Amino acid sequence: MSMSVIQTGRGMRAALLFGALLALTACGFHLRQSVALPTAMQRLHLTVNGAPDLQRNLARALESSGVTLEDEGGPGIAELKLPVAQFSTEALSISGYARVTEYTVRDQVQFEVTDHAGQALVPLQRIDMSRNYSYDATNTVGNTAQVEEIQRSLNDDMVQAILFRLQAAGKHELAVPPVPSTTH
Repeated sequence: MSMSVIQTGRGMRAALLFGALLALTACGFHLRQSVALPTAMQRLHLTVNGAPDLQRNLARALESSGVTLEDEGGPGIAELKLPVAQFSTEALSISGYARVTEYTVRDQVQFEVTDHAGQALVPLQRIDMSRNYSYDATNTVGNTAQVEEIQRSLNDDMVQAILFRLQAAGKHELAVPPVPSTTH
């Protein structure tokens, strides 16, 4: 085998690898990292209303960030509550034959963090995310799988958004200058 064929093979593999990496970044893929949460949130009791997949994924992400999840609240344990966690789907466009051709999947979460005494560490916040998809009336099985994949993707993105907001609250807490003490 000649040297130019070997070099062409290596160049082709490098080009394919580069193309694959470019495609992954273009579709929004990025490696997830754990986040540094404030010390007041190192022990958490997590409550998610009606979204077991979100609760499981959020619990896993919190634990990988070094948080200890507790079964119940108490002294020294912060409460991360998600009273709203819901998906909805709505029609975006309709064809000339009165058939829906495009939908949007929406994910809404509201959350807050309080200390054991009920004082807000992170006030109630709302995060909204959505993804659009085309509907093919001839492929209902594929459409169901597409919606489920979109929901999984939104769920993963929601977990990261919550973690980043918790981390930002911790950084904000550190950036606030201490209140000067008064002595008489």
